[in-house]
Amino acid sequence: MLFAPTGWDFMKSSRQQLDELLAGVARGDEAAFAELYQVTSAKLYSVALRILRSNAVAEDVVQDSYFKIWERARDFDAGIASPITWMAAIVRNRALDEVRRRAVRPAADVSELDHIASDDEHPVEVIGRQEDVARLMRCLEGLEPERQQMVRLAYLDGLSREALAKRFDRPEGTIKTWLHRSLAQLKGCLER
Repeated sequence: MLFAPTGWDFMKSSRQQLDELLAGVARGDEAAFAELYQVTSAKLYSVALRILRSNAVAEDVVQDSYFKIWERARDFDAGIASPITWMAAIVRNRALDEVRRRAVRPAADVSELDHIASDDEHPVEVIGRQEDVARLMRCLEGLEPERQQMVRLAYLDGLSREALAKRFDRPEGTIKTWLHRSLAQLKGCLER
């Protein structure tokens, strides 16, 4: 089972700590990897569970994702994404692969979410996260309504491009282009 973070240094920003831990993992530092797991596993597990709706499958996907994080830590580029965003993308992609592989559709019942252990954050983290979410929401409002909905469905609910193409009655290539452009617009907005 996944554990809540221990030994979190609240004097450092979470981004700075994750940058340092990933750099350690890239050097093959097993202690850094263990701490990275402790600090991020609950969040990454929630990403997998939201898509897969199964505790057991989500746990397997997260474990597989950490192997990939260990192997690909040298590829992480802090100029492109934050560490948690990079790791969440690995988990999300692995979870979507699992959905496709198993041909399982996520269940509508999310009662398994009730069994997740509390991962209480430090108040400073909560305030920072709230500010980040508020900025993201303002930037999302800058997108056309259809593209707002598409981004939310793809990145919050885990819908594939194929599912989005059916839902919006557009070719998959168009969906891919719209998502790419929408993310670029969001990134530009968030960097201001």
